[in-house]
Amino acid sequence: MEIDKAVGESSDRRLQTKYRNAVYVIQRAFALYEFEQVAFSFNGGKDSTVLLHLLRAGYYLHKGKSECFQGNLSDSMLNCPIRTIYFESPSAFPEINSFTYETATAYNLQLETIRSDFKSGLEALLKEKPTKAIFLGTRIGDPNAVGQEQFSPSSIGWPPFMRVNPILDWSYRDVWAFILTCKVKYCSLYDQGYTSIGSIYDTVPNAFLSIVDSSSPTEIFKPAYTLSDGRSERAGRTKKLPLKCETACLHNGVTNVSQSGSFIASIIVVGDEILFGTAEDKLSAVLCKKLNAIGWQVTRITVVQNDIDCVAAEVERQKSTDDMVFLLGGLGPMHSDVSLAGVAKAFGVRLAPDEEFEEYLRFLIGKHCTGDRNEMALLPEGITELMQHSKLPVPLIKCQNVIILAATNVSELETQWDCLLETPSRPLMRLPPFMSKHLGTMLSDVETAQTISKLCLEFPDIYIGCQRKSRVGPLVITFVGKDKTRIEMAAEKLSNSFPAGAFFGVDCG
Repeated sequence: MEIDKAVGESSDRRLQTKYRNAVYVIQRAFALYEFEQVAFSFNGGKDSTVLLHLLRAGYYLHKGKSECFQGNLSDSMLNCPIRTIYFESPSAFPEINSFTYETATAYNLQLETIRSDFKSGLEALLKEKPTKAIFLGTRIGDPNAVGQEQFSPSSIGWPPFMRVNPILDWSYRDVWAFILTCKVKYCSLYDQGYTSIGSIYDTVPNAFLSIVDSSSPTEIFKPAYTLSDGRSERAGRTKKLPLKCETACLHNGVTNVSQSGSFIASIIVVGDEILFGTAEDKLSAVLCKKLNAIGWQVTRITVVQNDIDCVAAEVERQKSTDDMVFLLGGLGPMHSDVSLAGVAKAFGVRLAPDEEFEEYLRFLIGKHCTGDRNEMALLPEGITELMQHSKLPVPLIKCQNVIILAATNVSELETQWDCLLETPSRPLMRLPPFMSKHLGTMLSDVETAQTISKLCLEFPDIYIGCQRKSRVGPLVITFVGKDKTRIEMAAEKLSNSFPAGAFFGVDCG
């Protein structure tokens, strides 16, 4: 069988693994259901084209191989004459329709064309011909892939059948590696720069494949299989999630400078152990100092549970008001590592496999990077930027104006911070740093309160705060701002408002 032979002779070990897993799912479905009780949903796109040929291989390996040894191999065993459902839409590309009907003829598919909406058409079809399972070309990252597994019952309110998803964990790279390795035909639109095909109203060639050619009267695009970053697969869909702020791209995700001459940042710490009091958050204080040192003002630090909805709600709240949000904790393979899922939910996007990130993970954890789906390599689709640095084992993750840091201790945080400032994209604009001065006094709070309140009104550009480490120790007054002269003036005015020697310098580290 040519598909099985082509993959077997390939040097692409990743493709071979994906192929074996997908074929196993198909063979399992054929073992669970009668052949007459299964169907295949085909739409002419690259994913369903891959699935067609996987079905052919799976059917051959399930049934045809044994027949071959007996000398009874027929064309039907090589072609898998499965019931095939095609939902023909008036807004479909003509090339998609042509390719679908040509493919059905070439591989002897029992094509059943439905010209109504998917749900009602499916209800009528299943009522006429009872069907227990339908093979779908769904992949993680597709709009309808949320919550699906390789075998998933249909959703509530739909006719009952089993959704079988053999390529659920396949990436964009995997799809094209299979098509090119097996040399199977595909829709001609993919050679014109289309990377994800919807309707004629919401699909255009992918701008990342555009070729600059001043001599050509029309815009030229490279083929879909040349797209190097699978995260941009749906960039040709014209109905895309808009950025929160149109100026974000001008400032690497940052909006505009506040009236105080600072960018505004906030920090979200994810950790049940902190809320239970079994661990102490030390990283956010260090991160605050780092941000202040480059002129950024931190307005809040929030600790939330290891819960997707809690993370999503806090990210949604902070990303809409702050220039940059830093997320600490909740990254990894554990059940409690929900930070990326929370970020994806906050932006209204899906988690999708990231080939580049998966390669970093594979290099880092080797044979432990296994399974049908590497959950750690699922990143928010369409909004993720990987910030690489030679000192980091895996890139830092940035989703628009949210930066996720994987540090577990202060040393790791300092390394990641230095790398963040050195990455080519420079997501953090450097501004004049915040400076501080600290005075101590043995005067009581009551004695100093009125004077300090007047200073706050007189120096609105200077933060003036007070704290005590103990009720019997000195009161420490802190002056923070970007103008050293103004800080000194405020501190001097406070000292001069009381008898000489009432205030003394304090080193707060």
